[in-house]
Amino acid sequence: MHDPIPTLAFRGGRKVPVLGQGTWRMGENRVTAAAEIRSLQIGLDLGMTLIDTAEMYGDGGAERIVGEALRGRRDEAFVVSKVLPANASRSGTIAACERSLENLGTDRIDLYLLHWRGGYPLADTVAAFEALKKAGKILAWGVSNFDVGDMEELIAVPEGGHVATNQVLYNLSRRGIEYDLLPWCRDRHLPVMAYSPLDEGRLLHNADLIHIAKAHQATPAQVALAFLKTRSGVISIPKTGSAERARENRDAMDIHLTAENLTELDRFFPPPRRKMRLEVI
Repeated sequence: MHDPIPTLAFRGGRKVPVLGQGTWRMGENRVTAAAEIRSLQIGLDLGMTLIDTAEMYGDGGAERIVGEALRGRRDEAFVVSKVLPANASRSGTIAACERSLENLGTDRIDLYLLHWRGGYPLADTVAAFEALKKAGKILAWGVSNFDVGDMEELIAVPEGGHVATNQVLYNLSRRGIEYDLLPWCRDRHLPVMAYSPLDEGRLLHNADLIHIAKAHQATPAQVALAFLKTRSGVISIPKTGSAERARENRDAMDIHLTAENLTELDRFFPPPRRKMRLEVI
């Protein structure tokens, strides 16, 4: 019997599980497509209903994989996608959203993000996001790979304060956001989405993490995800194309790290003591 996955509310009250599913590098190979679709469907069955994708992933291929996984069950999912900075002009953002909607086979995107900052003024991208909201094509919008200074610029533009989330690189070995960005977002009740929560698999081979995992009869991946569960205001979005790994990720929510475990993790993976440059992948 599973523990319920904790939830986190966006502004406006929409709740999502703090453990979702990523899709980076999905949709790039026809041979693996069926397994990727099945993995996302198993994740949905297990309550990991937030699915994150982007127009960049597989040049739209990942969005098409998500669309296949959601066929007949769109209303069960909270879909996140992203516009590339090169497309993030006012008209370009709207056109990119239309392409993503077609790829996903849906009439709406729950949360639409600017993938990272580019050359177009933030005010133009925000204006496009707001127009898409009014048209019902997206329900909320946010950003990705924004540091504190970027966020402050964003909320200063007209309607920039409507931003719903910031998606950034965050995991045990990359904790820089804990110094300033994470507190900044928490103070504004702005959820942070943690991408690459397993540091692209590198954490799976960490001897210290393996030691803690053994005490919980768990895997290093599960402990890394359980750690993020203890971080207030954080949603993690691990990617897997394996149904078995999707189940393993879900089981991580049943792990309850002790205060001693967290002290050990701080020793093995020290939190930042100064401002650090925002890391990206």
